[in-house]
Amino acid sequence: MEPSLFSKILPAFEQGSARSMPSLQILGEGALPSWFQVTDLACASIGAAGLMLAQYAGAQSVDAQEVTVDRRLASFWFGFTLRPVGWEIPSPWDPIAGDYKASDGWIRLHTNAPAHRAAALRVLECAAERDNVARAVTDWKADDLEAAIVHAGGCAATMRSLSEWSGHEQGVAVARDPLVIWQDHGLADRQNPAVDPARPLAGLKVLDLTRVLAGPVAGRFLAAYGANVLRIDPPDWDEPGVVPEATLGKRCAELNLKRDDDRARFQALAAEADVLLHGYRPGALDGLGLGGQALRRSNPALIDVCLNAYGWSGPWSGRRGFDSLVQMSSGIADYGMKRSGADRPVPLPIQALDHATGYLMAASVLRALIDRRENGKVMSARLSLARVAHLLAGTAKSGIEDELAPECIDDLAPGNEATGWGPARRVAFPLRVGSVLPDWTYGAGPLRSSPAHW
Repeated sequence: MEPSLFSKILPAFEQGSARSMPSLQILGEGALPSWFQVTDLACASIGAAGLMLAQYAGAQSVDAQEVTVDRRLASFWFGFTLRPVGWEIPSPWDPIAGDYKASDGWIRLHTNAPAHRAAALRVLECAAERDNVARAVTDWKADDLEAAIVHAGGCAATMRSLSEWSGHEQGVAVARDPLVIWQDHGLADRQNPAVDPARPLAGLKVLDLTRVLAGPVAGRFLAAYGANVLRIDPPDWDEPGVVPEATLGKRCAELNLKRDDDRARFQALAAEADVLLHGYRPGALDGLGLGGQALRRSNPALIDVCLNAYGWSGPWSGRRGFDSLVQMSSGIADYGMKRSGADRPVPLPIQALDHATGYLMAASVLRALIDRRENGKVMSARLSLARVAHLLAGTAKSGIEDELAPECIDDLAPGNEATGWGPARRVAFPLRVGSVLPDWTYGAGPLRSSPAHW
């Protein structure tokens, strides 16, 4: 693993605890084919979550302190890990989502959400067919189209180079911020549940308001070690190509936070929660009366860990975004295109920004739980895809080597997972924390399939 990469991640989680940091070992060989150290990022982010888990568990034996990450399996867990048996997962992409050639460069349209698709089509004034969209995009300059779609409530990103992004006002703001932005909310009198050595997060209540990928990865990790994770979705949201990855270990409920009765129900859930995970843009929850400060009035010990796409300062801090868009904005797709000699953007082989941010969110939750237990402090943490992109951009390389061998049956965990759609196999989890093994109580299941209560 690239030493400098892990050394840039670990300081975000080292402060505050009297316990020494456990050891971390990275096992295996090979890497995902990329012009950036993507597999090293996978190992470092999963390893950071594992170190925090070991420290939270407070293990005393040498065996239980050892944290290991398998490079090969970590690479696979940065992609889709479920292997259906007798059924299929829908494509995660809308038919018109993707990269298009504008009059002066490339732009990516993200149209998976119906509202974002409608916004792009309103601006382009064309039918919802890929060829029609491609023709319409050629009449625009990339930056002008990006601005118009964003203004209309959609999601788009011009392809910029690494140097262009480093000089962009938002790129400068992102580079200036720490990897994890911590805020201390003072002291609160609340004890964490007693630690079960086999299920160290059992008894913890995690309220999950995240969607798509990064935040759900965090909740999935916490659920693996015993946390009671309750995911909340509005009545009109769906992501059928991602739900089988995002809901492992969780119960999924429905609340419409624009309704008074559902909002009151959410407030009651938050009053009992240990942790709130969310991916709302700055100010969105505050506008509903559900911001961190408001929720802490009824639950002073609530730990709030959130993410956004483009960072928490700068002119784009409120901009909608997704992993594939941040790859375009930050120079990652452009660098891949240039190094490959390709004629179109070359993104990372997987949604690495999402996955890495998710594991760093999980590590942040555990760091905050340690602080609450040992110092009585209530901490919140903010992360962003763009800040993780800045971290990864520093690993740009001139060649691709040591690719992983193809997946084989030995890479899968034993037995079938009973999902809400049918049986499936899943790739074995890459992390080992001493003798503690991941064990998800629930298989992946549909959204809105459980009641909204603990």
